[in-house]
Amino acid sequence: MHANAGDWLVVEQSSVDRRARRGRVVEVAGPDGAPPYRVHWLDTEREALVFPGPDAHVLTEAELLDLDAKTTDRIVAVQRSIRVHGTS
Repeated sequence: MHANAGDWLVVEQSSVDRRARRGRVVEVAGPDGAPPYRVHWLDTEREALVFPGPDAHVLTEAELLDLDAKTTDRIVAVQRSIRVHGTS
């Protein structure tokens, strides 16, 4: 795994009752962009030193914006389909 300060760490959750977490990498402590990372978590507004596990990945700002745009497009398409076809 490789990150730069300003990238985003996304930790996916395999459980239905837990949401994915996002945090901005504020410092890279390992050599050549390797972990550990100091991460400012959006959900708690706290910083922590993180050694990411296999359920985590790093995205650049542009990649995160693209992912969010695609997700929004999917949600809009589903809502449009529900309105057109109804729920019955």
